[in-house]
Amino acid sequence: MLIDTYGRVATDLRVSLTDRCNLRCTYCMPEEGLQWLAKPDLLTDDEIVRLIRVAVTELGVTEVRFTGGEPLLRPGLVSIVERCAALEPRPRMSLTTNGIGLKRTAAALKAVGLDRVNVSLDTLRPDVFKALTRRDRHHDVLDGLAAARDAGLTPVKVNTVLMPGLNDDEAPDLLAWAVAHDYELRFIEQMPLDAQHGWKRDGMITAGDILASLRTRFTLTPEADGERGSAPAERWVVDGGPHRVGVIASVTRPFCRACDRTRLTADGQVRTCLFAREETDLRAALRSGAPDGEIARLWRQAMWGKKAGSGLDDPEFLQPDRPMSAIGG
Repeated sequence: MLIDTYGRVATDLRVSLTDRCNLRCTYCMPEEGLQWLAKPDLLTDDEIVRLIRVAVTELGVTEVRFTGGEPLLRPGLVSIVERCAALEPRPRMSLTTNGIGLKRTAAALKAVGLDRVNVSLDTLRPDVFKALTRRDRHHDVLDGLAAARDAGLTPVKVNTVLMPGLNDDEAPDLLAWAVAHDYELRFIEQMPLDAQHGWKRDGMITAGDILASLRTRFTLTPEADGERGSAPAERWVVDGGPHRVGVIASVTRPFCRACDRTRLTADGQVRTCLFAREETDLRAALRSGAPDGEIARLWRQAMWGKKAGSGLDDPEFLQPDRPMSAIGG
């Protein structure tokens, strides 16, 4: 079990498969990209599967989310999913992606055991997409979403970040589109995880702003008490159902008290929180020949030291040294 001193138990593992990405989203990284991790620093496919096996069989993890960077850029992704699907007990597995490569991979991923996907899409306008991501790939994301839905990687969840002056007027249109295509839309407050450290609290679009915008067109009914559990998204029923919309208010409505996550970076570091400034090195233990029991002990020790909250409300808050692409969303 991965328990901390506040009694929280981590059962949800986020695994970053690469820090590389084929987009350059303005809220994540500069236009020229970043200095990527060297290949020898990355966990191998075998090392990733071994760590997931330890998490599932010895530490009580029941859900695994593959992230990045862009996880579809990992050459061994399909094999990794297939091997993890064979674990006993079998974890539920999902993928967070920008969707560009989903059209060609969705069916294969479903066939080997992936359960569902989260796809990032911030706008319905191709010109705004190009401005936000610095790439002209909007149609590829739409095609990837459709392929995921058709392959049965459902519910297909769409993650959206609203940025002032770019797409902050699109919330109602995005929700209408998601309902029409049977996707579950989730708005995410912009978080201080950009490589440029340009995030400013006073310029962000808040959960309150998003909900006010949505209510100009839709009737939103709060989800019944208890349905949220440890999920980060607060959800509302749209126009009486069955569709729902979620808002992940990491900044203005933090959900740290119910957090059930542990995180593994692409270079084998355990992180207890997206905003943590400390990491525990499991890669070194793996490569020095440590048995599974020792790796599990190090992981338990790391999670035992998890802080009460993200620290975002602390006036002295400092962003993590590593950006979102290296940490894994």
